[in-house]
Amino acid sequence: MKINLANIKKAQKLLNKRECVAIPTETVYGIAGNAYSDIACKKIFQLKKRPRYNPLIVHYYDLKTLIKDCELNKNFFKLYRKFSPGPITFVLNLKKKSNISKLVTNNKNSIAVRFPKHPVIRKLLQNLDYPLAAPSANISSKVSAVSSAEVKEDFGKKIKFVLDGGKSNIGLESTIIDLRKKPKILRLGGLNISNIKKILKKKIKVNLNPTRISSPGQLKLHYSPGLPIRLNVKKIKDNEAFLLIKKTKKLKKNYFFLSKKGNLQEAAKNLYSTLRKIKKKKFSSIAVAKIPDIGLGKTINDRLKRASKY
Repeated sequence: MKINLANIKKAQKLLNKRECVAIPTETVYGIAGNAYSDIACKKIFQLKKRPRYNPLIVHYYDLKTLIKDCELNKNFFKLYRKFSPGPITFVLNLKKKSNISKLVTNNKNSIAVRFPKHPVIRKLLQNLDYPLAAPSANISSKVSAVSSAEVKEDFGKKIKFVLDGGKSNIGLESTIIDLRKKPKILRLGGLNISNIKKILKKKIKVNLNPTRISSPGQLKLHYSPGLPIRLNVKKIKDNEAFLLIKKTKKLKKNYFFLSKKGNLQEAAKNLYSTLRKIKKKKFSSIAVAKIPDIGLGKTINDRLKRASKY
């Protein structure tokens, strides 16, 4: 992808002034601000209408920048070498002398960090003297944005600048793994857990609904298009959209498919945009046909389950 350096500089100038900008990543678009600045981080929470107890993910360019803020361990290095940059977020212990804003971590001594792969955000991070706190670019509890147009749809002129990077390649947020003690998955995401298990060569606990929120993506209501959603449906109701994993021969006006042939990677990439499309067509609710609960299908099912809490 060709990088527009003038746009990178424009984003950089605004971020240096402790403003927020929208950024592209390979997972979804994010609302970014200087992770060392209370002023910038406060603006992120205000823009997203995000509860303060829900921590932010911080995006770094490389290990040199991360080591100032975090305590690293063997499990981290194993996963970092294999999957970063990419759709994996690590929860690590925060160093006492770190400059990370307390708003990012909700005053906790842990932090969620990742190294995004998208070339545009990598170029921007390379040019900055600080990491970027960047949760998904959406109003809290709503569907994430996977294109610059969707960011503008949600925020309009409230966002100072949207750094365009095309459509997000994965379309689902990163997988979050807590590495402070025994490895534990806190959010399903764009990286399959089986890949993580192969590298660590050990059993990994999955805790997606903890009593205390310790990372992003753990709220019960999340990723919602603002419509009631019914899961594993065979028979649909009147004025209900029908969401299918693959194209069917009986394709009606209220039928929406995520992939032509049921490819889970393609389905993941199209999930949020399809939910937005259904919302615009003013259906009363969404019925979802059964989606295979394997690989990225597990992540798709997790997102739809949380969205169904509407």
